[in-house]
Amino acid sequence: MAVMGKYCKAYLLKDLRQFSQWTEQAENVREETQEVEGKQVQVKRKLRDDDFLYLQENYVVTDGIFKDENIIFDKVTDDWKDFCNNRLQFEIPLAVESN
Repeated sequence: MAVMGKYCKAYLLKDLRQFSQWTEQAENVREETQEVEGKQVQVKRKLRDDDFLYLQENYVVTDGIFKDENIIFDKVTDDWKDFCNNRLQFEIPLAVESN
C-alpha cells in the first residue's frame, strides 16, 4: 500500500532540472492510459519540462503524491537539500513538522 507523507510540494520539472547533479529514474514514471488501435493500454508517460513532480518531506522527488511510489530522484545530498531550501524555497511548515 502506498505511503502518504506528511508534506510534499509540487514543482515544475524544468525547475528541478536546474540542479547541477539532477538525474531522472524515468523508468519509474506513472503510467497513463492511451488508446492504441482501438484498445486502451497503459504506457509510461514521457517527462516534459512543464510536468509537475512532487518534492517530498524526505527530499525524494516522485511522480505523484505518495512518497514511496514513482520515485524519480532519490540522490539526497546536502547539495540537493541546499538547492531545495534556497533555490526552490522548499520548507516544511512548522505545524506539519511538529506533528
